[in-house]
Amino acid sequence: MNIQIFGSSKCFDTKKAQRWFKERRVKFQYIDLAKKGFSAGEYRAVRQKLSFEQLVNTGCKAYQDLYMAYITPEAAEEKLFDNPQLFNTPIVRNGKSVTVGYCPEVWETWE
Repeated sequence: MNIQIFGSSKCFDTKKAQRWFKERRVKFQYIDLAKKGFSAGEYRAVRQKLSFEQLVNTGCKAYQDLYMAYITPEAAEEKLFDNPQLFNTPIVRNGKSVTVGYCPEVWETWE
């Protein structure tokens, strides 16, 4: 298993996901989206499996400040890549499998 957890240090679900994998002694790589963000390749891999609506946190302040609801899909995609605070977290990736949020029932099938 090659687990990657993309999240925020302030997100409780990200902390729960990290704890879940630690309790099962599953090694994972944690990527803080606020500090490092997605690489282009990682973003493409995640984007292939998840829709734009699943990735975006429409309830965050940045979503409203950047007028995400009123711009074209192409511009929204670019703003999402440039503003990691817009992502729903945690985004957990195992090879080609990807989940958003706290999903232990899915992660159990990965073991």
